[in-house]
Amino acid sequence: MTSSVIPNLQNHHTSTQQQEENRSPYCTLKWRRGQLLVQPLGQNKQPYLSSLDTHESLVECLKHSSVNLVRIDPRLGETKLRLWADACEEAQKPLFVMIPTVHNSSKNNPSLPKWLKLVLNWIVALIFLLVVSPFALVLVAIAHISSSESLLSREWHVGERGRLFRAIKFRTSISEQIQGGNSRAMVVDRALPIADWMGKSGLDNLPLLLNVLRGEISLTGRYSCKLEDIVKLSAEAQKQLNQIPGIADSWQVKSETGIVHHLDRQVL
Repeated sequence: MTSSVIPNLQNHHTSTQQQEENRSPYCTLKWRRGQLLVQPLGQNKQPYLSSLDTHESLVECLKHSSVNLVRIDPRLGETKLRLWADACEEAQKPLFVMIPTVHNSSKNNPSLPKWLKLVLNWIVALIFLLVVSPFALVLVAIAHISSSESLLSREWHVGERGRLFRAIKFRTSISEQIQGGNSRAMVVDRALPIADWMGKSGLDNLPLLLNVLRGEISLTGRYSCKLEDIVKLSAEAQKQLNQIPGIADSWQVKSETGIVHHLDRQVL
């Protein structure tokens, strides 16, 4: 196993953000059995790879490396996690967040086999998607009147065993450029006319059925945690991220500010 230390792309975030995150501008890279481990700086400093100072060079290095997958420590912070997630997506390398492992005996669990659950989820999701597709098209048409932007958002969520994936949802807000003070242009988010109704009814989660068909999420299971939420979770709450997330629990959690508390109070 070899290790290197690289600066965490300081040009992608300000010094103020670094102070708020209270983390080192460096991270340690370790190669282990075809896996690249991205961790906070350890006690022993090693030479860093200056070619990884930018997003573009990071993508190129990942593309031409023999690494099969990347595992990243959530203690590095949201900015670094998002940067590596985008780079791994472009380089077509799967990215997993390092989380505590839970050792549960499947022998004492009378539930259905995993493969059977996946098949049942796929069939139910496909049928439900066909049934609601006319209604979804109406929502798309109404939202398209208010905006010319893409009506689907693709946010980073944490899947089974900490694997990051793009959760597909209906966009409930659009970005607009307005003229601010001192003749400076400002970008603000404006809620769509039907955003409040879609948010309360959970209809913005309908496209998640596409993630079910891809095997990234289940119809039932834990709340689908966003990338920015995992850095706030306790180690005990992070254990839940070993399970596959579900759509049903995502509909139940209404308040985004209550997500971390919701996951922290759940018991495995």
